[in-house]
Amino acid sequence: MKSTLKRTWAEIDLDALDYNYQTIRSHIGPNTKFLGVVKADAYGHGSVQIASRLQDLGADYLAVSSIDEAMELRFNGITMPILILGHTPKEQVDRLICFNITQAVTCKAKADEYNQEALKYGGTLKVHIKVDTGMSRLGYLCNDEHFDTGVEGIVEACQWPGLQAEGIFTHFAMADEDNPVGREYTHAQFALFQKVIQAVESKWGQRFAIHHCANTGATVDYPETYLDMVRPGLLLYGYGAYAKKWHLKPLMTMKTTVSTIKVYDPGTHVSYGGIYTTDKKTRMGVIPYGYADGFLRSLSNRCQLMSEDGPVQQRGRICMDMAMIDLTDKWHVDVGSEIEIFGPHQSLDDWAALAGTIPYEIVCAISKRVPRYYYQQGKIISKELLLRM
Repeated sequence: MKSTLKRTWAEIDLDALDYNYQTIRSHIGPNTKFLGVVKADAYGHGSVQIASRLQDLGADYLAVSSIDEAMELRFNGITMPILILGHTPKEQVDRLICFNITQAVTCKAKADEYNQEALKYGGTLKVHIKVDTGMSRLGYLCNDEHFDTGVEGIVEACQWPGLQAEGIFTHFAMADEDNPVGREYTHAQFALFQKVIQAVESKWGQRFAIHHCANTGATVDYPETYLDMVRPGLLLYGYGAYAKKWHLKPLMTMKTTVSTIKVYDPGTHVSYGGIYTTDKKTRMGVIPYGYADGFLRSLSNRCQLMSEDGPVQQRGRICMDMAMIDLTDKWHVDVGSEIEIFGPHQSLDDWAALAGTIPYEIVCAISKRVPRYYYQQGKIISKELLLRM
């Protein structure tokens, strides 16, 4: 990566990834497989770097959303098993087989298409069958009156010659809701999933090699759901209440610099719409960090960042490429000074709560023009800029 401008950047701590991986491993035990979710560019952390480290650490599987995400990993040296959780067009089945990528099968129509394309190609597509136990998104419907037809459809897919049904899985909708409703719903989903597995394997006459359903919330709070493999997402990256329960470490620190400082008189309107007006002589800094970088506009005039002299308040409406911060009493902060957006001194979880969202959205929103610096043992080992130069 080469950039002529150090404006705003992310620092990724790979030692924290190692620590989180080993900590989660210690909880799930040696006989449970570990699938690392690296979709959405590893939640904004850089999928190639994160996947490469997980491969070195001994993870068993990776999960992505699309064939493009899978191919990016294959083209960058990732050889371990990869599961695509989302849709892949039937025209891409030959590539799935050629590059040994596992595909989620979510309904009878998809299974039929994939089987036919695999037979045309002269190969076998490895698949994991998705069961809809209550997420109401993707998967074979198997609840109530749909149970028998759902089971029959899954068995049929398992028997088709173009498909190798390695796994079966479901996704919990409320495993991260720590209340009676969430717990009851999760237990009901898990019970239905087990019932489906038993019925399918009995009719099929075979056992799936991998059964999995434990996402982040279930990995921490529902050890009975581990089965053959767990799928930690945000947990792996060290954010959220569940990461705090296991004392995991956040991987990312976001930083920027002060590019300009101006002093305004009382009564000066700041930024678009004039939602902030100075009430005294104000020393205002401009940082090159805006909503095009991932700074949520909903945080305008509401959040604080961290300087070497302590917290600084963001003022006025956040712009596309920059934002303003109040440096009135921060005399050690000058042009070029580093500002921590979130990190060790400024919690991402607190920011998410303030924005009325979840940490996932903030890290996934970090744009491709923000360079990522990868650290190990306190030293930069790699740099990545997604902009084409």
